[in-house]
Amino acid sequence: MEIIFFVLGAIVASFVGVISGRLYTGQGFLTGRSRCDACNSSLPPSALVPVFSFLLSRGKSLCCGAKISAVSPTTEVLLGCLFVLAYINLGVTPELLLFLVSLSVLLSLVLYDLSHQILPSSLLIIFVVSSGLSRFLMSPLISEFFHTFITAILIGTSLALIHYASSGRAMGLADAPLAFGLSLFVGPSALSGFIFSFWIGAIIGIAMLLRRPRGSRMGVEVPFAPYLAAGFLLAYFTQWNIFAIIEASLL
Repeated sequence: MEIIFFVLGAIVASFVGVISGRLYTGQGFLTGRSRCDACNSSLPPSALVPVFSFLLSRGKSLCCGAKISAVSPTTEVLLGCLFVLAYINLGVTPELLLFLVSLSVLLSLVLYDLSHQILPSSLLIIFVVSSGLSRFLMSPLISEFFHTFITAILIGTSLALIHYASSGRAMGLADAPLAFGLSLFVGPSALSGFIFSFWIGAIIGIAMLLRRPRGSRMGVEVPFAPYLAAGFLLAYFTQWNIFAIIEASLL
């Protein structure tokens, strides 16, 4: 079953890449041939097999030999692994379907944010709704879901306040509903995921600053959605409790 879910995740990731690339461009998601980014030629079916096409072509386009970005195969492997982890954690249940939908939409949001530094409201709504429904199904008690919902509001509100306090320079306003949806998505792991997001963002941000040309005064502007996704997913799938980690380090 793990292989089936990995293949399913890779296929879905390939389709998600199409969605994030064509959203708001006027192109259809189910119609129109995929084309080479370098020469605009139509790609044959053999070039569209998730992961394997990239490996068999050695990372080069079959039509013109141009180097292919590793983003697509990387996201296909990533979502495939996340689908497997979700199946291991939840089994074949109704909530698993909603969980997989949320993972797929989250990947689309991250890819779109990396390309355009903005989060589409249509995808945000789908993510929040699917995450809320999956968390409701996974909560054994209504009180537990209510606690998660309040935590999600507090986390989302905190990011909205950061946005307004910094006049939008620190982060975009759309990060607030994304964090709200992620909090619903991971449930009890929300606070740990929230803190992990800032830690991951800080580490990568410092690394980017250190790689700047010497003497450069230009700032580094990066989308925060990938850090939010990474932090919350890390907390959920590892079940690392940040407060327990801090407490253990102080003893």
